[in-house]
Amino acid sequence: MPVITEIEDLRRIYKRRVPKMFFDYTESGSWTEQTFRENSSDFDKIYLRQRVAIDMEGRKTASQMIGQNVSMPVALAPVGLTGMQHFDGEIKAARAAEKFGVPYSLSTMSICSIEDVAENTSKPFWMQVYTLKDDDFMQRLFDRAKDAKCSAAIITVDLQLLGQRHKDVKNGLSAPPKLTPASVANMMTKVQWGLGMLQTKRRFFGNIVGHAKGVKDPSSLSSWTAQAFDQSLNWDRIREFRKMWDGPLIIKGIMDPRDALEALNVGADAIIVSNHGGRQLDGALSSIRALAPIMDAVGDKIEVHLDSGIRSGQDVLKALAMGAKGTYIGRAYVYGLGANGEQGVTDALNVIHKELEVSMGLCGRTDVNALDRDILMIPKGFSGDWEE
Repeated sequence: MPVITEIEDLRRIYKRRVPKMFFDYTESGSWTEQTFRENSSDFDKIYLRQRVAIDMEGRKTASQMIGQNVSMPVALAPVGLTGMQHFDGEIKAARAAEKFGVPYSLSTMSICSIEDVAENTSKPFWMQVYTLKDDDFMQRLFDRAKDAKCSAAIITVDLQLLGQRHKDVKNGLSAPPKLTPASVANMMTKVQWGLGMLQTKRRFFGNIVGHAKGVKDPSSLSSWTAQAFDQSLNWDRIREFRKMWDGPLIIKGIMDPRDALEALNVGADAIIVSNHGGRQLDGALSSIRALAPIMDAVGDKIEVHLDSGIRSGQDVLKALAMGAKGTYIGRAYVYGLGANGEQGVTDALNVIHKELEVSMGLCGRTDVNALDRDILMIPKGFSGDWEE
């Protein structure tokens, strides 16, 4: 492995080592990918205010997210199909997060099951769930998370309809993937990846196959996924899910202040300002632009986190200084996982942590919990001055 100095180093290695189908799954947004691009590029429009001759010793990045101690306010976001980026990918990512002292969020659409991750880690992780029609499956999913001692649940509310990702359609990436001659030929060139996949028994959606009604094998998964997601979802339905889970609850996919207030009313402990990494509504605002109006709406009544577009510790610093209490990285850690397994995820976390800690100090701050907008220069109208 070459010297890793930035997340882009990991992305370049990841692209070489992982089949195109799974690289494109990570590196894509919906439709024109405007929102996917702007999630990252809009961070560049915010500048940091440099300070000098201020004591910068004793810098601290330790904090809390939903009352849990973290070594820095950065969690690994729930990412589907992680176990196809590297064999046993969810287990490896969870182990790296555990050792680093940050939360790991397991996707419902993971390859390794809840039980797989619990058996191979020693600290609680977070469980992400979708808003599905099947009450029996949902209740058992929450119950399995409780049995695995998951310390929080994340309900993703922005996937009632699936935004079209052109690359996935062309690559035949679905649940389960439809292999094409081109994708098979490409996989055969990724020798290290292939040898790893031969070592594991975990190659299908472990939380669904054998657990959802009528899904006994991968071939029956496609019809289930086509019907499972609830397009009629409303806040009363989310209240029903809240009753199924009595632990800390995070609602992911909030982009409008009105929805933030609704999440507060259903009893969520935190919300994640997120547009699903630009993979749902193309043309939506970037998450970082949407943050300030949501903060203004809910204040300190609910913990606000931010997801989508973070590729550096400076991005984390900007989100925290704008009021977020926590942030999430998805693609950034998947690059590391695909590049070098568990060590690659650790490399990604090390990069983010160092950039956060050093940049914070150069802004004249020593405690991540005392950040505010004074360290930022934000363009006028950045969060919107729109026609009504």
